Amino acid sequence: MAILEATKIYKTYGNKFNKQEVLRALDLQVEKGEFVTIMGASGSGKTTLLNVLSSIDRVSQGTITIESQNFNRLKDKALAEFRKHHLGFIFQEYNLLDTLTVKENILLPLSIKKVSKQKANEAFAAVAKELGIADIANKYPNEISGGQKQRTSAARAFIHEPSIIFADEPTGALDSKAASDLLNKLSDLNEKRHVSIVMVTHDPVAASFSQRVVFIKDGQIYTQLNKGDQTRDAFFKDIIKTQAVLGGVQHDH
Repeated sequence: MAILEATKIYKTYGNKFNKQEVLRALDLQVEKGEFVTIMGASGSGKTTLLNVLSSIDRVSQGTITIESQNFNRLKDKALAEFRKHHLGFIFQEYNLLDTLTVKENILLPLSIKKVSKQKANEAFAAVAKELGIADIANKYPNEISGGQKQRTSAARAFIHEPSIIFADEPTGALDSKAASDLLNKLSDLNEKRHVSIVMVTHDPVAASFSQRVVFIKDGQIYTQLNKGDQTRDAFFKDIIKTQAVLGGVQHDH
């Protein structure tokens, strides 16, 4: 069952004298519980695609539905309410509030939804345990590592049990160990909680943790790879090969 459907979406910037078409008649479906990665060269439209899918930006034409709700037609107030219940976000820059503790940052989505203190604490305990950050609950962002900040950001995205989580280069600021740790945790949460994840990354290692990779070129879907029963290493090699072709350069791997 598709949780997200994008149909014939266009995104255009500029005016009629100087128009730049970034997305062109693009169709995409994401199934419930699926972990999908979007990849493409710089300027291919992958970040724009993530922005319109996640309601950060609006499409110029076409429809995007999440949980059967066409949110492109929603007014700003209704859209904010929709985000509050259905969407989670993980950004490369963490977007944590420095004046709040790790626990307070994670609980923000629940405080906005006015969840009771007891339920909020129970939800925090569960997600903090799953992401291995229970021991830093009372620390502030400037007292923890980059990897811990990103896991805090991930916990905040998961805690209100959204329908879908959008991750924009979540490992971009992390070293390889912290990145691998985060991706393993995201994969585990994806499987345990059946939350769909749509991630943009340039990193084939990060992409290999997902179930499907969608390659974007010139604002359209160029090709897709499904992991299926492959090992992560085999899937990684397939991603590398496709990246090489997409970039116009063939490499032997």
